[in-house]
Amino acid sequence: MSDRPTLRPRFWERHALDALTPAEWEALCDGCGRCCLHKLEDADTHEIAYTCVACKLLDDDTCRCAQYDIRKEIVPDCVVLTPDNIAEIAYWMPETCAYRRLHQGRGLPAWHPLLTGDPDSVHRAGISVRHRTVPEFEVTVDEYEDYLLKDDA
Repeated sequence: MSDRPTLRPRFWERHALDALTPAEWEALCDGCGRCCLHKLEDADTHEIAYTCVACKLLDDDTCRCAQYDIRKEIVPDCVVLTPDNIAEIAYWMPETCAYRRLHQGRGLPAWHPLLTGDPDSVHRAGISVRHRTVPEFEVTVDEYEDYLLKDDA
């Protein structure tokens, strides 16, 4: 017997984001880790640049939050993405992000684990930030520009 919740077949194509079960919502995350990177926004153009400076809770091996269930307690300004706030937050998410793509009416990318059945497909596709991050406690905010992610997907 599996502890994993049952997901409806191809739920991301058949249901609106606000109609997903909590398990389906969570399953959309591809595990790239890019949302946990510190970002810089150009004040004039509002363009977002990703740094390789990671939240202190990002596990650089798994590209997942090491304290996901209690992250807001540890990092109070951590943004919890929900169907209710995706419209305001989508522009901060990477272009490859399933939440952003589905919100914008685009489908999942071919390498997405829901399509491949393999959670490592995001890493093999070169989308994840696995082993490419610097912990935030090693860098001052003033140095973030020196740590721009070179291959932002």
